[in-house]
Amino acid sequence: MTLTITLEPAPDPENEKAVRTALSAFNETLFGPANAAGLHITLRDDEGVVVGGLIGQTWFGFLYTRLLFVPEEARGQGFGARLLTIAEEEGRRRGCKGAYIDTMSEDARRVYERCGYRPVGHMPGMGPNGMTWLAKEL
Repeated sequence: MTLTITLEPAPDPENEKAVRTALSAFNETLFGPANAAGLHITLRDDEGVVVGGLIGQTWFGFLYTRLLFVPEEARGQGFGARLLTIAEEEGRRRGCKGAYIDTMSEDARRVYERCGYRPVGHMPGMGPNGMTWLAKEL
């Protein structure tokens, strides 16, 4: 078999799907079923418009929060903690034993730590504060 490497000018959903499918199949032979499922929790304004929320997934027995956003005018009112609590409850319902999240924001890090997350890794140089990974048992 001859292989070639190509730097693609733009993301192609079909190419991403091919790589994701191959990697998922390989990982399942090593680790068992991923039982991957998306998780979307929305934060809406008075008119029902989505202004924030949480996007993540559960897989291999863990909850991963990929995106969490609360609009600036709603910060400090507990919405971030409530979004995490709902996600964690759903993660437990799905059989997750732990959760993890990452951030470059010191403010967000403090919220996650108040919610029981603990730093498990840090990479300086990504943004002004670096990137921090946090995790907790569920």
